[in-house]
Amino acid sequence: MSHLLLLAFYTYKSKCEEAVKAAIEVGFRHINGAFVYGTEEEVGQAIREKIADGTVKREDIFYTGKLGSTFHLPELVRSCLEQSLKKLKFDYLDLFIIHIPVSLKICSPMDEKGKLIFDIVDLRQTWEAMEACKDTGLVKSIGVSNFNIRQLEMILNKPGLKYKPVLNQQTAAFCKSKDILLEAYCDPVMGAIAKKYNRSPTLVALHYQLQHGLVVLFKSFTRKRIEENFQVFYFQLLEEDMKTIDGLNKNLRYLHLIHSGPPTKK
Repeated sequence: MSHLLLLAFYTYKSKCEEAVKAAIEVGFRHINGAFVYGTEEEVGQAIREKIADGTVKREDIFYTGKLGSTFHLPELVRSCLEQSLKKLKFDYLDLFIIHIPVSLKICSPMDEKGKLIFDIVDLRQTWEAMEACKDTGLVKSIGVSNFNIRQLEMILNKPGLKYKPVLNQQTAAFCKSKDILLEAYCDPVMGAIAKKYNRSPTLVALHYQLQHGLVVLFKSFTRKRIEENFQVFYFQLLEEDMKTIDGLNKNLRYLHLIHSGPPTKK
């Protein structure tokens, strides 16, 4: 892939298909999905259409799927994967990760008051089932998401470990641990740097992370915003500006993080 970027589609189903097609046409190749997003059918349809019209081949697309929290029991892991594959109409996933290290009851994840009903599942057994999925060829790589150090070590130190997680996908928690500035619209220093490169402060903040070797999650569902986000590849921050932003991060006590949930209706 020329660009390892992700688009998380939490958006409404009616907009999701067009957003994915626009993203592929613009140049994005890494699509970040999940069972719980409820948009796999739309994402799969969009990708197949862009394959059919010759824009991309299946091997050009890197698709990440996620194991739902009600499927942590080892006997249910493959079922979740197969349901995702059926909705996407794919033969395989490029990456399959445990969405969050929190298990929920399969019968009903919420009680009568709307509160989540948690389950007790040994995630080491869940991981063994993930390894089995990789062995079948239904997934090429496996990983985790939002795991803390203790949880990662639990997997890595598991007797008989066959495959290590290829990544731990995190957003706010990871950024906070690394003192990463995600949004600085009103910061005068960021504003000055953005003006210097004739870019928006948002693009500068995003490129700052890319230049530090991080993978950035983009959540866009309009073509205009998708095209704007792709401009992040067309400039390079000077070392002096990277150090300036590094200094901002060290002095930042509270991070104003870009919201990664569903868009609100206007």
